[in-house]
Amino acid sequence: MKNLTKTVFAIVLLFSINLTMAQDGTMYPIDNPEEPNAIPLGTGGVEGQPAPETWFRQWGDPMARNISTATLTPFFPEPGKANGTTVIVAPGGGFRWLSMGNEGWEVAEALAEQGITAFVLKYRLHPTPESLEDFSNSMNRTFEAASKATGDEKAPPRPRRILSDQLEDAEAAYAMIVERAEEWGVDTNRIGMIGFSAGAGLTMHCTLNSETMDLAFIGPIYGGMGEVAVPKDAPPMFNVIASDDFLFNGQFGVISSWYKAGIPVEFHLYQNGGHGFGLGNPDRTSNSWFEAFMHWLDVNDFLKGGDR
Repeated sequence: MKNLTKTVFAIVLLFSINLTMAQDGTMYPIDNPEEPNAIPLGTGGVEGQPAPETWFRQWGDPMARNISTATLTPFFPEPGKANGTTVIVAPGGGFRWLSMGNEGWEVAEALAEQGITAFVLKYRLHPTPESLEDFSNSMNRTFEAASKATGDEKAPPRPRRILSDQLEDAEAAYAMIVERAEEWGVDTNRIGMIGFSAGAGLTMHCTLNSETMDLAFIGPIYGGMGEVAVPKDAPPMFNVIASDDFLFNGQFGVISSWYKAGIPVEFHLYQNGGHGFGLGNPDRTSNSWFEAFMHWLDVNDFLKGGDR
């Protein structure tokens, strides 16, 4: 397990070189990392995907796009520190790219430090232009439209995406974790899922639609806030968003849905943080969400046990 941690740090170090060249928001192409600990989920490819998986760096963070092969990467706590609780981590990126560092590896490392066994789900994505320039231009148009929705204006309608591939990937990840629970020190009664942005959407999609995943808790982090039809057996929810996030726009629908269904819900609306803050950015109130999440897990007895 120490070798795993060293490998993870090596990957992070690789992406930290010349960090300043990506601090202006420009997308810079980078080589695909080897990801030696990534486990293929065997869920197939992506229909109509002509481009290979490629990586880029933006705002200092490694991102992947055109993912056609889903994988699961484990992050284990130090020996004797694991408490059995397990979290599937789903990075975001509008189902067109994945923020693997900011919303994946870094979060999984933080969870492992708390004794939680974490798994970063690199799920399949919708095809994007093979050219990084064309991809960047398409993203700029999307964010420009979103940024215009301020104040009392309604956010521009986002196209509904078919998430059958992503749901299949998440279900395969869950099944693999359950199958190898004894090997990995997993308490199958305490498997949860958290996701960021689109990853929060996938977490919610799994909660509302999966017939095979039995999640003990969920944590949508800066995801969609619209009302949903809550299943009777839905898990407790920890939800986080910032008031200056374009996805918030004064909506509390999903919180109200959970509350009206009589299912435990904790909601943190932070003064600032914007969108995509991951574990946190300097001088933002949203930086305290991870500590609040740990406290919530503890109070709800999800961190009991240890010395596994």
